[in-house]
Amino acid sequence: MTRTAFYPGSFDPVTNGHLDVIARASGLCDRLVVAVGVHHGKVPVFSSDERIDMLKEQATAIAAKGCEIEIVTFAGLVVDAAREHGATAIIRGLRDATDFDYEMQMVGMNRQLAEDIDTVFLPASAHVRHIAASLVRQIAAMGGDVSHFLPPAVAEALVARIGRRDG
Repeated sequence: MTRTAFYPGSFDPVTNGHLDVIARASGLCDRLVVAVGVHHGKVPVFSSDERIDMLKEQATAIAAKGCEIEIVTFAGLVVDAAREHGATAIIRGLRDATDFDYEMQMVGMNRQLAEDIDTVFLPASAHVRHIAASLVRQIAAMGGDVSHFLPPAVAEALVARIGRRDG
């Protein structure tokens, strides 16, 4: 029986923190579905197709041996998308206590909606614990160096898209 886990997020852009979670989660399952959330009320920096391409380029190379990585989009409830892809677990990365408090609320809501799907928390590794995509976007917009937070190709794409140019 294939163990499938579902890792949802906006991945706008995919950070080294996201990749840390993907690498570690891939060691816990046979198939990891990385799901790019499409929220019609939000305007992302990168289109869902661009985020999928970035994830495919970055995530497949770091997957644990024997784990299949699938990159998809979803627009509805996480539990519905997880169930649609045959997942029995939702993967969530935690950076700090604020993330934990928010995620615990989501776990309660998701359990109410789908008792058959568990949530697995993966604490961020120390070297990526501070990385938040929203802060990375702000740093890029203000002309700062984002190379410490993103894979090189993603950093280049972000700077090209929103990075401030002086001179």
